[in-house]
Order: sequence, then C-alpha cells, then structure tokens
Amino acid sequence: MDGPSQALSKSKHLLTATARYQSLLQRCTSRKSIPNTKQIHAHTITLGLLSSPYSHHLLSSLAAAYAMCGCAPHARKLFDELRNPSLFSWNAMIRMYTNSGLSYDALGLFVQMLASGRRWPDNYTYPFVIKACGDYLLPEMGALIHARTVMSGFDSDAFVQNSLMAMYMNCGEMEVARRVFDLMRERTLVSWNTMINGYFKNGCVKEALMVFDWMMGKGIEPDCATVVSVLPVCSYLKELEVGRRVHALVEVKNLGEDISVWNSLLDMYAKCGNMDEAQMIFYEMDKRDVVSWTTMMNGYILNGDARSALLLCQMMQFESVKPNFVTLASVLSACASLYSLKHGRCLHGWAIRQKLESEVIVETALIDMYAKCNHVNLSFRVFSKTSKQRTAPWNAIISGCIHNGLSRKAIELFKQMLMEAVDPNDATLNCLLPAYAFLTDLQQARNMHGYLIRSGFLSRIEVATILIDIYSKCGSLESAHNIFNGIPKKDKDIITWSAIIAGYGMHGHGETAISLFDQMVQSGVKPNEITFTSILHACSHAGLVDEGLGLFKFMLEDNQMSLRTDHYTCVIDLLGRAGRLEEAYELIRTMAFRPNHAVWGALLGSCVIHENVELGEVAAKWLFELEPGNTGNYVLLANIYSAVGRWRDAEHVRLMMNNIGLRKTPAHSLIEVRNI
Repeated sequence: MDGPSQALSKSKHLLTATARYQSLLQRCTSRKSIPNTKQIHAHTITLGLLSSPYSHHLLSSLAAAYAMCGCAPHARKLFDELRNPSLFSWNAMIRMYTNSGLSYDALGLFVQMLASGRRWPDNYTYPFVIKACGDYLLPEMGALIHARTVMSGFDSDAFVQNSLMAMYMNCGEMEVARRVFDLMRERTLVSWNTMINGYFKNGCVKEALMVFDWMMGKGIEPDCATVVSVLPVCSYLKELEVGRRVHALVEVKNLGEDISVWNSLLDMYAKCGNMDEAQMIFYEMDKRDVVSWTTMMNGYILNGDARSALLLCQMMQFESVKPNFVTLASVLSACASLYSLKHGRCLHGWAIRQKLESEVIVETALIDMYAKCNHVNLSFRVFSKTSKQRTAPWNAIISGCIHNGLSRKAIELFKQMLMEAVDPNDATLNCLLPAYAFLTDLQQARNMHGYLIRSGFLSRIEVATILIDIYSKCGSLESAHNIFNGIPKKDKDIITWSAIIAGYGMHGHGETAISLFDQMVQSGVKPNEITFTSILHACSHAGLVDEGLGLFKFMLEDNQMSLRTDHYTCVIDLLGRAGRLEEAYELIRTMAFRPNHAVWGALLGSCVIHENVELGEVAAKWLFELEPGNTGNYVLLANIYSAVGRWRDAEHVRLMMNNIGLRKTPAHSLIEVRNI
C-alpha cells in the first residue's frame, strides 16, 4: 500500500475511533459516571487520539463529560487546552461551576467568554449565570446581566425570565421580580411557582397566597412544585381551609406521586393544629421516609403531645427507618418538654454511637434538653465540646442558664461569645435580655442598651419591647418611656403597649397606665388578655377601684374576651385593698371555673390588711388544700389571729406548721456594690 493510501486509511481509522469514543462520552455524560469518563479518557490518550488532527471535538466532549459529572479540575484542564471552545463547552463549564456552588468561577468564565469575542451567550448560558448571581446575592451584577438579556433579545424567553425572577427573589428584590413577572408575555407554571416560593421565603406570605389564588383563577394546572410551595404558606397563616383545598387538588389531579407532597401535607395539618388529619394521611401513606416520621414527631411536639412523639420514634425504629440528625433533635426536644432526663441520656448515647453528636442542631438540642431537665452542669459539658464558632449552641446555653436562674452567668457567657467573635442574632437577644429584667441592675441594663444601639439591634421591635420591660423592672420609667416614644407609631404592637402599661402599673402610676391604655385603643390597637391583666394590676396598685371595675365589666360584656384567673386575681386584689371584702368573696363564688391559689391568696392578703378573720379562715382553708407546702399561707392566717388578739388560734396555726414539718423561710436582703 502506497503512502497516500496508508495516510487515508489511518485518517479513516482515527475518525472512526474518535466518533466511537465521542458516542461513548455522550453516554457517560447522560449517566454522570466519573469512573467511565476517566476510563475513556485513558483509552484516548493510549490510542493517541488527543494528539491527532481530529482531537478538537474529542477534547471538547471530554471536557463537557467531566463538567457534567461535576469534576471541576479535570474539566477545566481540558477546557483550557481548547483553542476555540464551542458555545456548548462554555455552557457546560458555566453550568458545572454554578451547580457546584462555585458561583464566582462561573461569573469569571462568563466574563472571559464575552472578552474572547468569539462566542455569545444564548438562552442556555444566561439562566446559569443569573443563578450564580442569585446564589451569591449579587443583585447589581444580576441587573447588568438582565440588561444584556434584553439587548440580546431574550426578554421574551420564559427560561431566562424565570431565572431572573428567582435571582431577584433570592436577593430580596421582590418588587423587581414582580415587575419581570408582570411583563412576561407567556408565563409558564415555573413562573407562578417561582413567585409563590419567592414571596414565602421573603416573608410575604399573604402575597404568596394571592399569587396562588390568581393562578388557580386563571385555570393554570398546578404541579408537585406548586403544592410543595403553597402548603408552607397555609401552615404559616394557619389557613386550614386553603390547605384542605390544596389537599383535594392533590387527590383529584393525582399529584401525590412524589413523597415530598405528602410530607408537606403532614406538615401543614400539624402546624394548623389538626393532628387527626395528619395521622390519617400518615397511616395511609404507601411509603414513608425519615422526613415523614420526623414531620409527624414535630407535629406532636408542636401540639403539646411530646409523649406521642417519643412513641412514634420507637415505631419508626421497629420499621427499620434510621433517624437522622433532624429526627434526633426533634426527639430530644420532646424529652425536654417532658423533663425526661432518662430518655434524653439514652438518645445522647445513641447520637455518640451514630457519630451525630457533633451536628450543630443535635448539640443545641442536647444543651437545651439537659438545661430544661435542670441539669445545666451537663449542658455545660456538651457545650464545652462544641466548636463555639456557631451561634445556636451559645443561644442554647444562655437560655439554659436563665431557665435555671443563673442570670449573671448568662450575661458572662454573652460577653464571652462576643470575645470569641461569634455574631449574636435575634434569638440570642430574645434568650439573653430577660436576664437583665431578673437582675434589675440599672447599670447593667444601660450597658446593654448601649450595645443594642451600636449593633443596630434596637431597631427591632421585639428587642425594644424587652428593653422597655427591663427599664421598668429596674425602676427607670423615664428610660422605658423614652424607648417607647422612639418606636414609630405604626410599629407599636399590642406587646409594646402592654409592656409600657405594665411598667407604670407595677410602680403605682395607675392614672398614667389608664391614659396609655386609652391612647392604645384610640390608635387602633385592640387590647388582649395580657393587656387587661396589666391595666387591672395598675388599677389595683393605685387604688383606682371604679376604673378597674369598669374595665372588668367591659371584659365580662365582651363576648370575644376570655376571662382568665389573672383577671379575677387582679379584681379581687383591687376590691380587697379597698376593704370591699364581701364583694371580693362574692366574685370568687360566681367564677365560671375553679379558683386557684392566686385568687384565694389575694383574698387572704386583703383579710390580713383589714383584719377580717371570718373570710381569712375561708381563704386559708382553700389555700391549705391547694398549697399544703406553702408556709406563707399559715403565717398570714396566724398574723390575722394575732392582730385581733386570738393568741391561742395563732399558736394553734404555728403548731399545725410544726406537725406538718413546715418552717418559715428566713427573710434576706441583698445589696450590690460595684458588681460585687
């Protein structure tokens, strides 16, 4: 065979081999098999195909195959060897970087592509570049790319527009996302789902539900993604009827093929407080995964039935479903609710054996469980083994200290947290600030106030409200009122108003408390049970009998207001302080529910003031039954007898205490000088 014939034959062989390996690479790409891709890569090197004149397409296919498998180093090395990468190669690489969470690399490659001037992005390039902007929260960069899509004629491409909406929603730019949605010529189901999900994740739950209703009104057929997006909205808003409507759609449209749909339904019913329907779905499910079991356990805990959550955990293990770290954290929460130290310790041991104890959610749950079981020493032992670089364990140990009455230790931990450069969040402050109210240390409160101003946390209404309560309990009503006045009128909610009213009430400024109550009602904020407790307490301390009785009468006539024991206690105390003991006793007798120790305690306290033996004996009789171990009740009755000269009866009460084995707790005083 002559030279030209040999060359032709060799070329044909190379072309055939190249085509065969390209076909194999396409198969590897679809299967995303790295071992097979590497094997083919090795064969191409051995056969010399990558050094042949026809290697460009094979090199491009290899780079794309590695990219589709997510193997960034190999893909980039081969890609850099391409003299003139095709648009497919650029897209494959950008897609790989975006899906691997390497958004900056994706954006850098996109800029490099534009700079080359050889290839121009298409409707496959833009969505991945836009997603990279959304993942790294770069709305300005996203807006620039948005402008390019318009100039390139992709402003009517649904795929590109949906990506833009998702990016803007991810960056919190809801208005811009809505503008893109409104300008779309043809909206796909993905467009609607993106808006529903985006609004929900940005806290605009009512808007999310409105978009869903709009979508259904237009006759758009929902899919599994729609259901999974809208059910959390129903959970958040406690819209049980809407949730049931979505459930009916799942049944009618046969959308229940994906288990995530049923898990979302379980979550919705549980969070709406309807565990019966949640149970019905759970036990009718053909297939249940670990998420299904965990969702049901969380539902029981949320609805105050922690014991059922523990039983369900046992059933889960009988069915050979292995709990994950989220399940474990939920069950530990159930143990904390039941103060079940024994179960909690067993779970701690299981977590160690399964190597789950270092998961931050498990660490946090363990710290919380031990603290609520009044074993804060074990909480500290768990906390000492954490990395101390995450906020959640710090929050748990601070909260645990306050639960166990260690307010000063909680404050020390917070200072240590700041020294460790761990950033506190809203939950940290919600845990910590009550410690300052318990200590009633004005200087410490002012120090914390300064930190809240510097850190920007004071702008949060919840934080400002707790600070009002702290200053009130520290006796600085002026500081409390200054913070109250600094809150914009539109942001003052029922909790804020209740805090300032309670502050004035506890210091005997009843008239000011009533004036604030009137201002609150005039501003359109409707009082709740807690507000009425605060204002009645204020009337009681200030001796404003008529005003207090007027408010109580209003509560009795308001059908929507449910009277609680606290309300009766305040009114009985109010009448008792004014010497109207018979009226107070008559009110107790007309109560719709059984009076508790606080109600009878208020009457007994008033009987001591006014030396009323007859009613004092009645109140004491009930208190001895309700609180047999409370020495204070015996002492008060003995004091009444002593005040009217019935010394034998007073001695008899003291003998009763001795026979039962009760001793009066000695009083003590505490002063603090320079934090010592």
